[in-house]
Amino acid sequence: MTFNDSPLAAAIAACHDPWLDTTLGAAKAVREAALVDGLARVVVELGFPAAGYASELAARLEAVARAVPGVSRVQVEVRWQVLAHAVQQGVKPLPEVKNLIAVASGKGGVGKSTVAANLALALAHEGANVGVLDADIYGPSQPRMLGCPGRPELGADNKIEPQRAHGLQVMSIGNLVEEDKPMIWRGPMVTSALQQLLGETRWQGLDYLIVDLPPGTGDIHLTLAQKVPVAGAVIVTTPQDIAFLDARKGLRMFEQVGVPVLGVVENMSTHVCSHCGHEEAVFGTGGGERLAQETGVPLLGQIPLEAAIRDDADSGRPSVVAAPDSATARRFIEIARRASARLALRGRDYSSRFPNIVVQGT
Repeated sequence: MTFNDSPLAAAIAACHDPWLDTTLGAAKAVREAALVDGLARVVVELGFPAAGYASELAARLEAVARAVPGVSRVQVEVRWQVLAHAVQQGVKPLPEVKNLIAVASGKGGVGKSTVAANLALALAHEGANVGVLDADIYGPSQPRMLGCPGRPELGADNKIEPQRAHGLQVMSIGNLVEEDKPMIWRGPMVTSALQQLLGETRWQGLDYLIVDLPPGTGDIHLTLAQKVPVAGAVIVTTPQDIAFLDARKGLRMFEQVGVPVLGVVENMSTHVCSHCGHEEAVFGTGGGERLAQETGVPLLGQIPLEAAIRDDADSGRPSVVAAPDSATARRFIEIARRASARLALRGRDYSSRFPNIVVQGT
């Protein structure tokens, strides 16, 4: 039986993946589906990290294959490969960084940095090589959240060695100045600092670089959109109307500059009492869902307002590493899968395949 017209291939291709939100066939994830002498050989390659999901998918595919007439034995392999995806037109990709994902909010105080840190850790948990760039020059928080407050070393080639924390590569202006020193800089200095942190850090083999943006839609956001290769953006909001309005502005900004929005994260969706477990929507309800519905982007997930999340971030061990088996950590991992899977469906970057052509006079 051939791959294209066999019942086995059709059955595997028709399997719906919850993270891709489409079939494996539509996602072009099926690499092999062959039936020879009763042995069904199935190979699926996902475009997003899936260390914690591969065995679950393999078991489901095995069950599907066994239901195909003529199958007596099944071999299933589920693997993944993170590829570089297309960025804004005219912007060159960064060396050693396949995909840059911006995390933005439009408004301060919604827990954007906490979401960014846990998103990065969740992607690493799933098997990706991940870095974090703290782009909030005025109020850097990633060194404290990720427990890496030290000053970085400078290499022989004047490249800055990123800090290492929980398997992540991390860089922040907070690693270069005293924690209590205010950055009294005008816009051009801030954007210059961002470009230096991004371009002069020795990133190494990153599948994803998570950029924690400051609140608003100012100079840093414009520089990022115009001069930095951004594969996608994640918008963080809380349920309340004021946060929703500002988050919508941030989302529209990315759309206007040609950066795809991968989805919305609703933080502080409900408050869970640490004593009795009572759950209450202290900031209202539906902000994230409404933003997703109005803009046509998916709701990646909802994170509750819990004291443990704040305690973990303040201690330098965010929830994904402090309590990896907790319900909160699972929510962040699900958000990471949805965001990276959505990115995997987007067009790929093929610029590295083209040689540099130099024309010299003769």
